[in-house]
Amino acid sequence: MDYTSPNTQFTFDMNCSTLFKKDDCNYINVLGIKNLNTLENTSLLDIFLSQSNVVEPHYHQNAAELVYCISGAAVVSLINPFTNELLHFPITPGQVANVPQGWWHYEVATVDCTHLLAIFDAPTPEVILGSDILSKTPANVLAHTYCLNEALVKEALAPVKPQTLIGPPADCCPPPQHVSENMKGTHIAPANMSPMMANANMSPYMHQPQASQSFGYQPMAVHGYYTQPYARPYVQPYRQLPYVQGNPQSAHEAGIE
Repeated sequence: MDYTSPNTQFTFDMNCSTLFKKDDCNYINVLGIKNLNTLENTSLLDIFLSQSNVVEPHYHQNAAELVYCISGAAVVSLINPFTNELLHFPITPGQVANVPQGWWHYEVATVDCTHLLAIFDAPTPEVILGSDILSKTPANVLAHTYCLNEALVKEALAPVKPQTLIGPPADCCPPPQHVSENMKGTHIAPANMSPMMANANMSPYMHQPQASQSFGYQPMAVHGYYTQPYARPYVQPYRQLPYVQGNPQSAHEAGIE
């Protein structure tokens, strides 16, 4: 870098560099070497979120990310590829959560007016987004790989737009889940369904099934583990629990009684 050049930049207004905008309360501004040519090996995302909004699951193939909470509150969630665990780190003003390079992660705002600063150790933060993976992987490949109904996969993924960045979409209005009166408050797993799949209709951020709320229109209830001390994050192992139909003990262990 020639610091005597008249083109040398020492300041930049990130308010003029919007990466993504969902609405006036949910948007991301970006700063990279293309904006400020003296940055060298640093880049930033200035993130603004209202309650229950999510920076969609993604990973950065070229950089680690340090998430600093300026105001509000959020939970930074990531998968540790070495332990295969899903970890949740609640942060409030003055606290940080670190995401190593290449780790799958996402952030959820738990209050309105949340302001996060994501700092990267690369001049330009590259990213692979969950919405791109879901929308660009052929439905027949997903269906074949996971033994799913291809038509249902296409129907489920049809609303997913590439480059979502902040979800849920502004026009989100999920169809209601029809539950008969005699089935309310129960959860039954078919014999050939794993406990993880059996609990798939339970949102990790709600105490009740998703049918109890219209996600995107009502504030998302915060799960109890978000109130745990910062130094003791909630850990959700990625493992299959034993489940045998009709066996009360195994059903209790699987958490699907």
